[in-house]
Amino acid sequence: MGKIIDGKEIARQIRLQLREEVQTLVAEHGITPGLAVILVGSNPASQVYVRMKKQACAEVGITSFSHELPAETSEGALLSLIDTLNNHPSVHGILVQLPQPAHIHPQRVLEAISPDKDVDGFHPRNVGLLAIGAPLFRPCTPWGCLVLLQTSGIQLDGQQAVVVGRSNIVGKPMALLLLAEQATVTLCHSHTRHLAELIAGADIVVAAIGRAEMIRGDWFKPGAVVIDVGMNRRADGTLCGDVAFAEALPRVAAITPVPGGVGPMTITMLLKNTVIGAGRCVA
Repeated sequence: MGKIIDGKEIARQIRLQLREEVQTLVAEHGITPGLAVILVGSNPASQVYVRMKKQACAEVGITSFSHELPAETSEGALLSLIDTLNNHPSVHGILVQLPQPAHIHPQRVLEAISPDKDVDGFHPRNVGLLAIGAPLFRPCTPWGCLVLLQTSGIQLDGQQAVVVGRSNIVGKPMALLLLAEQATVTLCHSHTRHLAELIAGADIVVAAIGRAEMIRGDWFKPGAVVIDVGMNRRADGTLCGDVAFAEALPRVAAITPVPGGVGPMTITMLLKNTVIGAGRCVA
């Protein structure tokens, strides 16, 4: 029976450490980390995410600057707000909640955020720095996956890793982070042939394809480690990942559950990036 990697507990421990780091920044340097979150429109899921981020900031002592704008906000007005926040000395991280209304071009928005405050790690400069192994900010979800592996004592150096999914948000940066840890990485996607065979040869599998329980339990070799990034809703309303968890659990060495695995780590690493950004302001 595989070990269940408890993302909630690992995230809790990291947040305790972050609270101490914030207290030190305040006491020794008079700097309180600040995170600005921008939400355009009233997408219910986005509203929930923004509320969770505000609560997480309060938990560790980060100041939260919330900007909730109407859906009809122009792209120009949004870019102007971002420029203001780029120059705000109390803001160390800027996040624009996705998705955005159709009239706003996401790439223009991402490129408008200062790379020094891009705590999502999506700015082209930060993507490039990650690619050359000198990251300024690591993207939160894949970094959270990496920390889950490291905290669980999983050997990465020399291991065969398969990443299923090639998105800019998870798949591609996940592959780069694993490469930086000396893993040998195969990046798969919806057009990959013989996916089950590739997974069967992997020591580590990160599933981020966005298809409910697509990856079956008998695809894994005994003793593999599985990080399931998927968050899908079944017809009955329950949540599941991209991996058939019940099938995989008896076969693998360790696996993250859905929910309670990767999810808690994403916001935690966002907080970590914000504290890192504030720490760079120390003379």
